[in-house]
Amino acid sequence: MGIHPSTYYRWRQQVAKGGLEMLRPRERRIPQMPNHTPVFVEQRVIAYSLGPAGEGPKRIAAELARLKWGGIRISPNGVYRVLRRHGLETAAKRLALIAGTSAPPEPQASRPLWTAPWPGLGRCENEIRDCFTEDLASSI
Repeated sequence: MGIHPSTYYRWRQQVAKGGLEMLRPRERRIPQMPNHTPVFVEQRVIAYSLGPAGEGPKRIAAELARLKWGGIRISPNGVYRVLRRHGLETAAKRLALIAGTSAPPEPQASRPLWTAPWPGLGRCENEIRDCFTEDLASSI
C-alpha cells in the first residue's frame, strides 16, 4: 500500500477513538508572528505618513516616538515595511493617494543599456559604410 506501519497504527488508533472523521484534514488557524507590527501601530504610521507626505521613514519613526503621537517605538525599517505593505513606500504614491490620482510612472533610465565601442556601430549598414568612408577619407 505504500504506508509506513507506524503511520497505519497511528491512523488506526485515531479511527478507534473518534471514527473516520478524525482522519479528515482540519483547518489551520492563522499563524501569529511574534514580531509582527501591531495593527494600531500600522494605523498610526499610515495616519501620520499621509499628513506630511514628503517625509521619509526615518523622520516618520522619529515623529511617532514623540509623546504627541503616543511615544510609539518603531524602527525606520519597520515604518518602510508598513508603508510598502500598503503600497505607500514612496512620497509620490502618498501624495497621489491624497490627491486622489494614481502616481506618475517612475522615470526610465536615461543612459543607454549598451554603448558602441566605435562610432557607427549599431546603425544601419549604409550609415556604417558612410562612417567608415569618412574615417578613411580623413586619415588619408
